Amino acid sequence: MEVRKKDIRALTKEQLRDFFVAQGDKAFRGTQVYEWLWQKSAHSFDAMTNISKETRQMLEDNFVINHIRVDQMQRSTDGTIKNAVRLHDGLVVESVLIPTETRTTACVSSQVGCSLDCRFCATARLKRMRNLNPDEIYDQVVAIDNESRLYFDRPLSNIVFMGMGEPLMNYNNVLKAIEKITSPEGLGMSPKRIVVSTSGVPKMIKKMADEEVKFALAVSLHSAIDEVRTSIMPFNATFPLKELRESLEYWYAKTKNRITYEYVVWEGINDTQKDVDALVKFCKFAPSKVNLIEYNPIDDGEFQQASEAAVEMYKRTLERNGITVTVRRSRGKDIDAACGQLANKS
Repeated sequence: MEVRKKDIRALTKEQLRDFFVAQGDKAFRGTQVYEWLWQKSAHSFDAMTNISKETRQMLEDNFVINHIRVDQMQRSTDGTIKNAVRLHDGLVVESVLIPTETRTTACVSSQVGCSLDCRFCATARLKRMRNLNPDEIYDQVVAIDNESRLYFDRPLSNIVFMGMGEPLMNYNNVLKAIEKITSPEGLGMSPKRIVVSTSGVPKMIKKMADEEVKFALAVSLHSAIDEVRTSIMPFNATFPLKELRESLEYWYAKTKNRITYEYVVWEGINDTQKDVDALVKFCKFAPSKVNLIEYNPIDDGEFQQASEAAVEMYKRTLERNGITVTVRRSRGKDIDAACGQLANKS
């Protein structure tokens, strides 16, 4: 019977050092291997050139590196790049590189499919198959960093957890991945350049606040009226706005980080003055800003982007109430890489 090899990246640096000591080797060998795995993103033991052949063979006999593979890369007319990322078990997720004049942003996935049921999102139509491991999240970032350097001649500058899945439903792995991404032993990125976007899981927002995380929080809100929000995001019945609001007040009290609300305005759903007024009221509980996002259709035409006049009304009302607002035009629509479109059509 074949013994299943252990995923070496599931080990901490201390565990790797202990492993080498148990093999009669020096502890620093574990540190060397750890550097190869994380800082240098080695995909094979053979790549670890400052380690003897015998040691590499011994690692090969005991462990496996479950690295991702970019199966397909699509480039949009606006420069956006979408990766179809194949995982070690054959499942596929998507991640996106979004370039602007001054920065490149990686939009990464945290689950295969999604466990929530937002009616306007293509990913929600895929059932959740599993959570991604920390190394699979990390690898998406490494792949996009490499593409950023190759195609735009600069390193990756920002990361948003807005790809497939609900990050807070894969809480531990997402936080472990961020720890590696921000660690000097990993990619050394500043947590201030990372945004975790959630549809709103109050208990987990409070947990993050208690852990005093340093990254930013975005909430996919889309309505500040319970009945409307539940009609488009059914899980809102379980986590109503009152609970979400309390968790966000708690977040701000603990972290002093303002909250970003992601908000799409749809025709006939949330495009009236009443909807804007409710949003203004919701924004007053803690310092926040609003990103009004252009809607990207997902085939069946059930949801339609609201008129420019409705978006303008939102912008005017929010600004009049002293709330920072940005209107975001979508990127990568021609390759289904825009917000809400990630669905593994490939």
